[in-house]
Amino acid sequence: MPAHHYTGLAGQSYDQPAQAGVLLVNLGTPDAPTAPALRSYLAEFLGDPRVIEYPRWLWWLILHGVILRHRPARSAHAYARVWTPEGSPLRVGSEKLAAALQARLSRSAPGPVRVGLAMRYGKPSVREQIQQMQRAGVRRLLVLPLYPQYSGTSTGSVIDAVADTFRQLRWPPELRIINGYYDDAGHIDALAQSIERWWAEHGRGDRLLLSFHGIPQRYVAAGDPYLHQCQATGRLLRERLGLDASQLSMSFQSRVGREPWLQPYTDETVRRFAAEGVRRLDIACPGFAVDCLETLEEIAMQNAEFFTGAGGEALRYIPALNDSDAQVANLAALIQRHAHGWPEFTSGAAA
Repeated sequence: MPAHHYTGLAGQSYDQPAQAGVLLVNLGTPDAPTAPALRSYLAEFLGDPRVIEYPRWLWWLILHGVILRHRPARSAHAYARVWTPEGSPLRVGSEKLAAALQARLSRSAPGPVRVGLAMRYGKPSVREQIQQMQRAGVRRLLVLPLYPQYSGTSTGSVIDAVADTFRQLRWPPELRIINGYYDDAGHIDALAQSIERWWAEHGRGDRLLLSFHGIPQRYVAAGDPYLHQCQATGRLLRERLGLDASQLSMSFQSRVGREPWLQPYTDETVRRFAAEGVRRLDIACPGFAVDCLETLEEIAMQNAEFFTGAGGEALRYIPALNDSDAQVANLAALIQRHAHGWPEFTSGAAA
């Protein structure tokens, strides 16, 4: 049986001052809007047992025998519609958010704090970023998955990646993980202010729809708290905006396959609203920290076409919080609370 190999820091000076690290983790993105890049990305993403809970042998046959032969080209076309000169919107937006958080924490935290960004699928990987932060002297690590609502398919998978990395480190740093912030008062207020500012600039539509990413219903039946947390976010945001149930609705997008996912489905909902006489429909996506394929292409393009095709006048997408001052301030406060007691975040604390 082969010996375990543990990654160490040979030659490290132990006189090097320790610092805290904050690792933001987002879903990930292909390297380019091309079929080969999508094939590699989708193989990693859809090969994660947290994402697809099927018997491994069966899913391997479906994934490699069917999905990866056809879906990469379709997905590449979708990515090409939103790709920017700087690259993937998710990667660019996440990098801007990480840079803004680094600047804010550098000003406000009593000690040295290093902010890193990893992608659960694609590059830079969780493993690469944790090892890089460790080499830079990070001895206390706070992981913040950029998913406000917890699901095993998203935050749970990030925890798996962190655990897999720690299992191979000879001297892992102290670790804390933020499991979610779906009901955080500052986050709800940031979402509400963003919607109110958008309405002040563009006028208010006939109805507001909150579209969350879907997951299979059987995951919720097995104990995943995602649906409850989405419902709580929706209720808190509706109360903060002063709306009633006739003015704000919830739906779930991005389903794949034939099994039932969380309902109502976003594409069916926007068509129904148009048929019921809604002329202008506003959509926000409170489950996405930064804009990405699912918001910019699926909602702002695809579902806008579904809505107008069914008789609606205009579907208006309200952007994600991205690197806005409100999001940066709230995430910085969230990090400060979860890192309380660490000397880098707490004045007067002993190292």
